[in-house]
Amino acid sequence: MSDIFYRPTWAEIDLDAVAYNIKQMKQKLSSSSNIFAVVKANGYGHGAVKVARAALEAGASALAVALLEEALELRHSGINAPILVLGWVAPDYAKIAAEHDITLTFFQKEWLQELQSHMFSKKLKLHMKWDTGMGRIGIRKDEELQSLVSALKSTEKVQLTGIYTHFATADDTNSAYFHEQQKRFQQLLEVFEKLWDAPIDIHIGNSAASIRFSSEMYDYIRFGIAMYGLYPSEDVRNEKSIDLKPSFSLYSRLIHVKNLPKNESISYGATYVTNGSEWIGTLPIGYADGWIRKLQGMDVLVDGKRMPIVGRICMDQTMICLDKEYPVGTKVTLIGKSGKDEIEMDEIANYIDTINYEIPCMISERIPRVYKKNKLNLS
Repeated sequence: MSDIFYRPTWAEIDLDAVAYNIKQMKQKLSSSSNIFAVVKANGYGHGAVKVARAALEAGASALAVALLEEALELRHSGINAPILVLGWVAPDYAKIAAEHDITLTFFQKEWLQELQSHMFSKKLKLHMKWDTGMGRIGIRKDEELQSLVSALKSTEKVQLTGIYTHFATADDTNSAYFHEQQKRFQQLLEVFEKLWDAPIDIHIGNSAASIRFSSEMYDYIRFGIAMYGLYPSEDVRNEKSIDLKPSFSLYSRLIHVKNLPKNESISYGATYVTNGSEWIGTLPIGYADGWIRKLQGMDVLVDGKRMPIVGRICMDQTMICLDKEYPVGTKVTLIGKSGKDEIEMDEIANYIDTINYEIPCMISERIPRVYKKNKLNLS
């Protein structure tokens, strides 16, 4: 998206907040633990390249993404830090990863064997994924591990540089399953250490695990949702063991204001009818921007006061009920602070019955991102 935009709707990304959150996490970790800044999904909708630079400057040591395409975007933007791809990448593209010094995740013997049919001059760095209970990708059994290590030793042009797992319930106050996964990881690690004597990096902690069990982490943690100032769950937030600053705000401006008499309908399906004489404002944002129809009835902030969304949200426009006439051009806060009030990502997530992770990710690229960087040198 160009830095120039013509529609008065934009997201504001506070890179100083990203840096603050990184530093808060570093204070909790031991001096031997480093941070993977997770910038997959375009930095959780915040902008991968800008967030990556801010995170690295603030003390992160490496970056993690989900796709090879995301890693290449960072490399093509001039970022030289270590990058790990967390998702599966076909062996056909391993050469591209090796050429750009991008580390891939692997967990299949057949995947390693297929690498042998592809010629590449540079060594490919790999992290091995262990499935200790998430049920997505990774090896689960000792026999799988032994077979995979054996295949790894016979595969040319590869270098194992790390192993990791992912926790399913680290954000829950009931930590029984978390500790079960820890136990499974330790059992696999004991087997692995008998088979492999070269140094590697170990990382098991997502945001929740790293915040709640920081003393039990290994060489790296993967700092994802909390880096953006969002708590992994209400339980983690209530524990108050880390202070986070939200980095994402969403704004628009009134483009039309009208006074309607009683019994006038608003938007498709006539799902809202005025109760009396009402001031109705129109905002240039809609479901094509990720401001989905389920948000009908949600509040926005105008001059620090809450005003409800009325009528169905359209593809490109949203209507709100105003408490009085406001001039065209008045700023409206959809996510963030206005006056003494604030609409948080969690409030929106609760309203549409989802998690805060989903909210910034669903705000589409039609919404330009504007970056604040008062304390960082990110030019």
